[in-house]
Amino acid sequence: MKVSILQFPGTNCEYDTQYAFEKLGAQTEIVWHKSESIPNDTDLLVVAGGFSYGDYLRSGAIAKFSPVMKAVKTYADNGGKVLGICNGFQVLTESRLLPGALKRNENLHFISKHHHLKVENNDNVFLEKLQNGDIVNIPIAHHDGNYYIDEAGLAELEENGQILLRYSDANGEISNPNGSVASIAGVCNKEKNVFGLMPHPERAMEAVLGSDDGVKMLQGFLES
Repeated sequence: MKVSILQFPGTNCEYDTQYAFEKLGAQTEIVWHKSESIPNDTDLLVVAGGFSYGDYLRSGAIAKFSPVMKAVKTYADNGGKVLGICNGFQVLTESRLLPGALKRNENLHFISKHHHLKVENNDNVFLEKLQNGDIVNIPIAHHDGNYYIDEAGLAELEENGQILLRYSDANGEISNPNGSVASIAGVCNKEKNVFGLMPHPERAMEAVLGSDDGVKMLQGFLES
């Protein structure tokens, strides 16, 4: 399997992402944002985390104009699988490849810690190795992770099974670190080929570092 990983000025998680997928047996390639295409043999395109363009103006708002994003949209529109992690999630919402928006955390502080997530919908390649209701412990590291969508949009997400993950405690009870609507930590598009989440599964690959729960989260892509 080939995983292509986007790199913008300010991206800082591309090599963590590369390590995670290579650990699972995938081939990887870093793709610079000025490229006007993505590799033809790409099976999964990852928009990695970090601070694209320093998060100036608004997180992900400048990155959406990078040349490579036209190719990303074409790839997604043709059914290609896309995963946006943290800043990558922000880029995908700004590009309208995913619904909603990410705004400043409710407490206005940067948050960096492990946090539990509850699996809401595993009917997709991203989470198919997990069960609905499973609790995973995944690092979060963001300043603008407060997911917002209006009431009509939220109802549509619920109806279509597009809410993938919610913030919780170890028992699955709501524990919202950033003020996100309905404690949403990750969503997908209606077609279930574009995925985004604020937590970092690529940083949860080894128990010695606090959690290896990211392994099952990413394995679904390799076996789909």
